Amino acid sequence: MNGLRSWITRRLLLGALQTAAVVLLVFALTEALPGDAAVAFAGDQPDPQRIAAVREAMGLDRPAHERLADWVVGLLHGDFGTSLTSGRPVAGFLADGFGPTLLLATGAVLLLVPVGVGLGVLAARHEGRFTDRLISSATLGVYAVPEFALGVLLVSVFALRLGWFPPTAVGYGTGLLGHPSVLVLPVLVLLARPVCSLARLVRAGMIEALAAPYTAHAERYGISGARIRYGHALPNALAPATQQLARTVDWLLCGVIVVEALYVIPGLGTVLMNAVADRDIPVVQGLAVVFGLATVVLNLGADLVTHRLAPRSGVAA
Repeated sequence: MNGLRSWITRRLLLGALQTAAVVLLVFALTEALPGDAAVAFAGDQPDPQRIAAVREAMGLDRPAHERLADWVVGLLHGDFGTSLTSGRPVAGFLADGFGPTLLLATGAVLLLVPVGVGLGVLAARHEGRFTDRLISSATLGVYAVPEFALGVLLVSVFALRLGWFPPTAVGYGTGLLGHPSVLVLPVLVLLARPVCSLARLVRAGMIEALAAPYTAHAERYGISGARIRYGHALPNALAPATQQLARTVDWLLCGVIVVEALYVIPGLGTVLMNAVADRDIPVVQGLAVVFGLATVVLNLGADLVTHRLAPRSGVAA
């Protein structure tokens, strides 16, 4: 128990250091962005006096370390700052886009685990046979298709040609949950590559676990094949898959930007693109911090689950 507590403490300290690094990196990268928000906000052909006044009003004339200190203090109190272009709190932008993005990511994750793990187990049970070759070839082929290309293909076939689903979310607002047909194509695009990578990883883990000496030993004791596969081999195969799942969920938060742009979904991806176009630095910083914190939390959770499934992995880490 003491060893587990020590391990959890080290992981939490590592997560705190990673969070601090994310905050510093986000601020440094946004500071390095080309252009000037004051020039963009001052309008067409602004005079230098107006630009200087805008910079002073926005606080951009202050030293970077002072703005960083104020921003960090605000983050500690849950204040992400204020939009430069609209004057709204950044938290309001996050709240507006959080619902659609969370809906997309949740739908994809709920389907990802059973589909990815199921395909991986099915391929491992039929190793070397037609089913295994079919699943392996299909997952490899789908994984090679970029998200935007797959999205355009699905829209062309299932929306424009067959008319089964809406091509975009235009006209549906944020009430996407009441119109599930709008979510089908975006969720398929989000699922495509993660399902392929998870299925291939589970397949490899299952084959390795089924070939391990303890599996043959269990068979000699008369333990049923189903119990060996799902009670012993699958947990060992899921230990590395859990890490992949954490990276996949993290990728969904980033890949959703492409999907939201393609299907015109008013989520965090759309908010981020608009903020970048408007040089709205506080909104960009707030979104980047949220994505970064999500990555840290997901990886910490994956470490804990992996340690529970395969305790020796925690020692190795």
